[in-house]
Amino acid sequence: MSTATRTPARTAVAPLTTEDAELLVAVATSAAEAAAATVSVTVLDAGGHLLAFRRDDRAVLISGETSTRKAYTALQLDAPTADLVDAVRPEGPFHTLPTALDRPLLFIAGGLPVHRDGRLIGAVGVGGGAPDQDHAFASAALDALV
Repeated sequence: MSTATRTPARTAVAPLTTEDAELLVAVATSAAEAAAATVSVTVLDAGGHLLAFRRDDRAVLISGETSTRKAYTALQLDAPTADLVDAVRPEGPFHTLPTALDRPLLFIAGGLPVHRDGRLIGAVGVGGGAPDQDHAFASAALDALV
């Protein structure tokens, strides 16, 4: 086989671990508590499997589903959910996308993809606060992971 037609070997990238996920949850939760916000935090691995989850008992019940949907959206589209809000408006390119997938997407700030060495390894979602707060809490968590 010619070397010109072979697919180059991919460098292994460490996956998102349970310890990583627990750190993301702890930092996002701490940032929310410092802002007197009650939130839920969800962390998914690259396959969309739940690695860590925390819901504050004072948060509204839907915040748990919201944080999970934000993480799922960020993972599936490999983009911060805050960047996708305009895309789902009736004239936007993603207007009908939620019906094409097996799980509804949520396009509100608070979901961020997690990358390592340039590769997508998971996502974090924060729900329960104001959209800009949720985004800030998720960002703080990612900053701690570096």
